[in-house]
Amino acid sequence: MPEEETPTVNTANYDPNILPDMLPVYYKRLFPHKPFYRWLSYGLSESNIFANREFSYTLHDDIYIRYRCYDTQSELENDICSTCPHKIDIGAVMNTRPKNFRITSTAMQPVQRELVFDIDMDDYNDVRTCCTGATVCLKCWKFMALAARLLDAALREDFGFEHILWVFSGRRGVHGWVCDYDARHLDSRGRSALAEYLQITSNVTINGVIIARVQIGERMHHSVRRALKFIEPLFEEIVLEDQNLFGDVKGVNKLLLMIPDDTARKDVETYLRKTHDDGAHSRTIWATFVRYANSMRTGTANVWTRKLKNIVEEIQLGILYPRLDINVTKGMNHLLKSPFCIHPGTGKVCVPFNCNAAAKFDPTTVPNIAQLLQEINAFDDKSKCQENGPEDKSRIKDYKKTGMFKGVVVFEEFLRKLESSLKAKAIDVSDQTMEF
Repeated sequence: MPEEETPTVNTANYDPNILPDMLPVYYKRLFPHKPFYRWLSYGLSESNIFANREFSYTLHDDIYIRYRCYDTQSELENDICSTCPHKIDIGAVMNTRPKNFRITSTAMQPVQRELVFDIDMDDYNDVRTCCTGATVCLKCWKFMALAARLLDAALREDFGFEHILWVFSGRRGVHGWVCDYDARHLDSRGRSALAEYLQITSNVTINGVIIARVQIGERMHHSVRRALKFIEPLFEEIVLEDQNLFGDVKGVNKLLLMIPDDTARKDVETYLRKTHDDGAHSRTIWATFVRYANSMRTGTANVWTRKLKNIVEEIQLGILYPRLDINVTKGMNHLLKSPFCIHPGTGKVCVPFNCNAAAKFDPTTVPNIAQLLQEINAFDDKSKCQENGPEDKSRIKDYKKTGMFKGVVVFEEFLRKLESSLKAKAIDVSDQTMEF
């Protein structure tokens, strides 16, 4: 049977209006249906773990459909390919079939769900100067990369989680999926406690300016000390050089407002005005502030040796510590955009990335759907000229012909480790049963 023809598209200008024409080919030839099922079925290690999973679709013209569920991979794949959703959201595993929620006598409740995190660039708008709105560049991506790395370390070291999938949201954000058994079975109370533990910043509004503040306290918690090990080496590069955050009057005002003591704030403002002209580079402003703070912290007992003894570290944390939408993490029934969706605004694939190499990930080069289809066409055209036999082309999976190959490889590696863990757990349970 001949492969479906891919529409002719111009990669330079992704047009959302032709997305409906491209999605059927994407879902048929590129979407990784089998690995996707392997992930959400968890080796069918628990009863109804896949059949009771809720999916929701956003269709053309923002038509929204909830409570989709499936018994098998083929059911899911056939429905995706026939419906061609503009967006797929993944919900919880319920105590009953989601599609029967209106007719069942049992109230539908979530019984398990991955522990999820949502980090959006919008929450960094007060500290990024390189871009505005939906735009993202390599400079502001560093906020996202640092947040993912820091959170990943906290989840692994403080909670013992191992199976964490990090996904680029398709425009300017990051989603984290923690897939360990214990994480999936956390109730809302446990998720809330974990989210609050990780959320060390609090926003205050002073004179219309939103300030993210951190209060370390008398003894620095080990998690804060670890966070600083990530943040301090990158503070100069991201905040002082890339963003030049304190390089104008507005930026200096933000620095001052991060000092929680009114008298100390006025003293610092006076000192900076005496030593620097307006428009001095952030690097110079920060160095002067740190020298002043250190000199005051080593003096006789005063507000700097008590309330402000960690002010330098608190400002660094306030600017660069991950800014989470903790309501997403707290709730069991929150639906989150699926990996390998196409972002309808940008056309880009929501690709998984290696958290350890997050700094090398480039969101600006993530392929959009138009590019992917052109890459398939180009590869197939070249193969037709060079093929030695009719089977050659069919041996190569379509995603390997395109720029989404790396994302699928990351996903497959994540699955390999997850499935190995599930298998080991099943063997352990079997051995215990035999001993009993």
